[in-house]
Amino acid sequence: MPDQLPQQLADGLLIGLMYSLVAIGLTLIWGVMNIVNFAHGEFLMLGMFTSFWLFTLYGIDPIFSIPICFICMFVMGMLIYRFIVSKVMKGPILAQLVVTFGVSIFISNLAVYFWTPDFRLLPATILQGTWQIGGVALSIPKVAASIGSVIASVCMLFFLKRTKTGKAILATEMDREAALLMGINTERINSLSFGIGAALVGVAGAFLSTYYYIYPQVGGLFGTIAFCVVALGGFGSIEGAFIAGILVGLAQTLGGFFFDPSYKYAIVFMIYLIIIWIRPQGLLGW
Repeated sequence: MPDQLPQQLADGLLIGLMYSLVAIGLTLIWGVMNIVNFAHGEFLMLGMFTSFWLFTLYGIDPIFSIPICFICMFVMGMLIYRFIVSKVMKGPILAQLVVTFGVSIFISNLAVYFWTPDFRLLPATILQGTWQIGGVALSIPKVAASIGSVIASVCMLFFLKRTKTGKAILATEMDREAALLMGINTERINSLSFGIGAALVGVAGAFLSTYYYIYPQVGGLFGTIAFCVVALGGFGSIEGAFIAGILVGLAQTLGGFFFDPSYKYAIVFMIYLIIIWIRPQGLLGW
């Protein structure tokens, strides 16, 4: 068993980095808008299907479809905010929850209608095979996805902290009323943040499509884990979401390794409950 531990640690790190990318978009939306987006996982599913159909119909490899997925999910996110979510932003929190949950159900069932509930896998793409490093087998698609996750996260932090628009997003996140007084168009920031959040998880979907099953309900699993990651890292903390994603990935693989693999998600949520009980604001929340 000890000789298998490095493999489990490597697998946990790789899937954890993907969880980080999925969660960063969600924590951005929460931090700026204080709204829980239950449709977040469905944007990931749409990103996976976008990558799948671009490859199936036009032969565009998933690695090259990432910019297309980003743009498509960004536009869709902004449209959903503009015509649906914005209508309940000033309403009770229950209305906001019901609206995003309704969007989630609608998108998921629409995907079932058009694409059937069948499971799909992409055939061999540019990203295939494994690397053997010191007895540890590293899946090339997972390594590429993890590297992409790190790059996307760094780019996101650079955008937020080094650009005028990014600083406006952070200002709105810290104090909406003060941002308004400073002349920041907070409604535009809301729309932009929702679009960026959807775009980031769409990119995660494109990466996932290279090695994970593609089906209309896939967003439910990753969406649930994303909520866990965001809560662990601290609502609104991008750095916290990144760290928590890695921790969740490690907890999942090590839990399945030391215990029954069928309990791996139960172990993740048990650890989540313990940490939240000890520190309700999350690891880097305040």
